[in-house]
Amino acid sequence: METINEIQDEIIEEFSGLDDWMDKYQLLIDLGSEQEALSEEYKTEQNLIDGCQSRVWLQADYREGKVFFSAESDALIVKGLVCLLVRTLSGHTPQEILDADLYFIDSIGLKEHLSPTRSNGLLAMLRQMKMYALAFSTKENHG
Repeated sequence: METINEIQDEIIEEFSGLDDWMDKYQLLIDLGSEQEALSEEYKTEQNLIDGCQSRVWLQADYREGKVFFSAESDALIVKGLVCLLVRTLSGHTPQEILDADLYFIDSIGLKEHLSPTRSNGLLAMLRQMKMYALAFSTKENHG
């Protein structure tokens, strides 16, 4: 299993070949459209993330000590962003997720190229993922 940082480095590598922002957006859109659709049962109010302009649903499952995320958005670029977060953090332990420093976001230049609302949405998603990890780790420690 790759570490969170190894996955981030791969993502940075994929984006580094693209100089043009239109190409990077296209890659995000492609990633989003390749992503499996979230099953309808998970598209609940409860799974909707506050702070996103577009609708984003995040589902977290805990199996064998690891957190598995699945997510979807009704906006293509956002869906691509969600897809990168899921790819980076899914399948790791709560502690690894809580300790993760997601440097790839800055490194591919997303921060300066996303509109403030999208940027806030990205942070809201990340916060929600860490909150799930925290909840699972607390549950684990208290059995």
